[in-house]
Amino acid sequence: MKVQVVDKEAQVMGDVDIQVDEKTSPNQGVLFNRVTRSILMNARQGTASAKTRSYVSGGGKKPWKQKGTGRARAGSNRSPLWRGGGVIFGPTPRNYNIKINKKERKKSFNDALLQRIEDNGLVVVDNLEFDKPKTKDAVAVLKKLGVNKALIILDNNMENAYLSMRNIDGIEIRNISSLNTYDLLKFRKIVIPKSIIEKVNRRVANG
Repeated sequence: MKVQVVDKEAQVMGDVDIQVDEKTSPNQGVLFNRVTRSILMNARQGTASAKTRSYVSGGGKKPWKQKGTGRARAGSNRSPLWRGGGVIFGPTPRNYNIKINKKERKKSFNDALLQRIEDNGLVVVDNLEFDKPKTKDAVAVLKKLGVNKALIILDNNMENAYLSMRNIDGIEIRNISSLNTYDLLKFRKIVIPKSIIEKVNRRVANG
């Protein structure tokens, strides 16, 4: 699919071919939901942990005798009802991972990218590099491109672009190697340098 390429002044320079499959999945909504949930759940560490009364130290001796004190009966000062006691039904370490088939991941990435292209949300810039890191210059470029909230896709060697844009409000940056379906769906505007379109096409082909 042909997409226009613009320069930093938003002037059309030509076009580039992004090799997406234009035939979308019939169950696109379900597919997006499954893949997005998988991405978000797999990012969870699952290390949250709390001690139940069995694991809290102390509490071996009965605080006071069962009857005759006028107070409620108590068998341990590590009861969940006591300060310093255990936690009732607290979190324990667990694995949140959800398995997604490679074909599903590949198709969802393709469909999400196609959706952005059809919505005119994909902005391909001829050159997004800067001579030196300067946020002011990056803000001026994005303003001319008509972008205020967007995802910027960069490559490993684009350090000046990264340093120039990382602190701009409403802008998030991803490396092309870590780009996923959730990122494409989350942002209405996505800015990509022309130099990494080949890597985008490889991501579409390989999932």
